[in-house]
Amino acid sequence: MPIVECYGLRKVFQNVVAVNDVSFTIDEGDILGFIGPNGAGKTTTIKMLVTLLRPDAGQARIAGMDVLQQQDEVRRVIGYMPDFFGVYDDIKVWEYLDFFAAAYKIERSRRPQIIDDVLALTDLGVKKEAFVEELSRGMKQRLCLAKTLLHDPKVLFLDEPASGLDPRARIEIRELLKALRGMGKTILISSHILTELADFVTKVAIIEAGSMVVTGSVADIMAQLEPFKRVHVTVASDVDHACRVLETIEGVHNVHATDHRIELEYHGEEIEFALVMPQLIHEGVVVTGFGVSEANLEEIFMRVTQGVVQ
Repeated sequence: MPIVECYGLRKVFQNVVAVNDVSFTIDEGDILGFIGPNGAGKTTTIKMLVTLLRPDAGQARIAGMDVLQQQDEVRRVIGYMPDFFGVYDDIKVWEYLDFFAAAYKIERSRRPQIIDDVLALTDLGVKKEAFVEELSRGMKQRLCLAKTLLHDPKVLFLDEPASGLDPRARIEIRELLKALRGMGKTILISSHILTELADFVTKVAIIEAGSMVVTGSVADIMAQLEPFKRVHVTVASDVDHACRVLETIEGVHNVHATDHRIELEYHGEEIEFALVMPQLIHEGVVVTGFGVSEANLEEIFMRVTQGVVQ
């Protein structure tokens, strides 16, 4: 069941079409990787979804509520972490969170426990009494995420949350997002760094020059782009014999070998594919490795985009 729906969103700034007819949905509990180069329209799209920009055309709903007609209700169920956020250097971490908890209209008596909870979740408990200016960039990112979680939103919109972080901080943010999904949160996370998203997003939406290029699961998109399996086989010896055997198998195409590794394409049914390895063994081929090459985000991105920016 979609919890985020947007259809035909369009936004024009003077003579520049920043977002043009963008449509996608996110099911409850999913993590959508919103992918595109800088200037593709990611931030503009997100700002329309979180009620900070009014679209020139199109419509969007969050948890069934219209982002134009029910802005206050939408804001109660979403958390937004912008790509550039402000922190107040002359206050302590808990004071920063208390200020925003008050802005979210959380009762004063409930704030201390909620603040402790979000600090524990973001692994910032030991920094509760520290001044914000003393935090590293990675800690400030986590503090901003903690602020975003104060009112327990159902849907999180995170715009480049790992931008500018060192490798360790990136990993920490990624693990935190996995934990949030485990808590039932639905997440849209934008990025132009594909390795940040590859191992935990459930769906992707790729935008280029303001227009949606493709959306869906990685597996479904690759099935559309490449309706066959890319298989690799490693043999102990007699590679030429193995290649000849493979070329006789129905559905096998484009067989080529490098040393003891053979790569091929398989066009056919799943049940028939299961017979490829037994046929090799029956013909006396000693197979030491057999697998299907998995699709990856980098390959999808390069195949469906053209390097166009606004």
